[in-house]
Amino acid sequence: MSKETGGTAFPLPNESETCAGYEGMTLRDYFAAKSMQATQSNPEWNHWSTEQHAEYAYGVADAMLAERGKP
Repeated sequence: MSKETGGTAFPLPNESETCAGYEGMTLRDYFAAKSMQATQSNPEWNHWSTEQHAEYAYGVADAMLAERGKP
């Protein structure tokens, strides 16, 4: 598992025939997508640019991964 990405969000069984060689999105991307979905659906945050939403979302994702890595 990569410390930067958290590994895959929805890993497939080894040697999966359906998607051989495809790991899917990372856990970091999944956390960021959920955060971005929440902020963009909140009318109080609609004054942010898309870039601001993305920067915030990945900041949340990184904080979640850091917290997840604690003992």
